[in-house]
Amino acid sequence: MLSSLSLADWLLVAFAAFVLGLSKSGIKGISIIIVALLVFVFGAKASTGILLPMLIVGDIFAVIYYNRHAQWKYLFRLLPFMMGGVIIGTMVGENMPEEVFRRSMALVIFISVVFMFWWDQRKSKQVPQHISFAGVMGLTAGFTTMVGNLAGSFANIFFLAMRLPKNAFIGTTAWLFLFINLFKVPFHVFSWKTIDWQTLQISAAFIPAIFLGLFVGVRILKRVNETFFRKFILIMTGIGAVLIYFT
Repeated sequence: MLSSLSLADWLLVAFAAFVLGLSKSGIKGISIIIVALLVFVFGAKASTGILLPMLIVGDIFAVIYYNRHAQWKYLFRLLPFMMGGVIIGTMVGENMPEEVFRRSMALVIFISVVFMFWWDQRKSKQVPQHISFAGVMGLTAGFTTMVGNLAGSFANIFFLAMRLPKNAFIGTTAWLFLFINLFKVPFHVFSWKTIDWQTLQISAAFIPAIFLGLFVGVRILKRVNETFFRKFILIMTGIGAVLIYFT
């Protein structure tokens, strides 16, 4: 499969890997762009298996770098629901019409972003603590991460609603996605068969671009304040939803 990639394909995937590194360094909300690029090159379902090992590489770095900032109570509130969503996504994913799913998901993400912008403008900043909020976000995130590696938007919305500080946000999501991405591997290998020796070769070929993105992202993030960080995540998540809708 590597030899079949054109120069344009190589450049697109390398850029996606670089953006993945930026994302895993803590610049959240941009991961949907990665998904859109890989879908363009490899197709929707095949791209999920190629992207997953790349995500795990980035997750390992993020956990090592931001480990001390994790807020475990929020992670464990969301994780069981996400695992359930992964299982549901595995069963449903093969039979769901791809275009219908993609566009519906984009609309849900966009509506959620609009809701969060509205919520930010409210005078009352009471955080939604009910378990149903974690349940809805977790199941949706787990389902979408299995079908399209798109849990980031819903996880972002959950942790933004919890009003975590920047480093706590990054550290908590780093552990969350390492756990959930490792959990997804057997389903991709044995059920969907979207990960094999050939796809692993493609994933491995772009690891240097991931590390470059990580290096650049860590340095950018040190210059970003909390307010800008939050608004940037919401704006990029909304842009990503539009990209998914029209991909």
